[in-house]
Amino acid sequence: MGTREDIARAVAEGAEAGRQGLPPTACPHRGVLRTAWISGYARTAPSPSSGDE
Repeated sequence: MGTREDIARAVAEGAEAGRQGLPPTACPHRGVLRTAWISGYARTAPSPSSGDE
């Protein structure tokens, strides 16, 4: 299991990846850090349905 710092870093990295428009498959982590990364990613990535109107 990752330390709090590792988890916070993974969340921040995921958020940055989402802002850059990277695909979720860009996550470099496994386990708990992967979950943290995806959490950050989901907060900032564009919605797949945005622009469908």
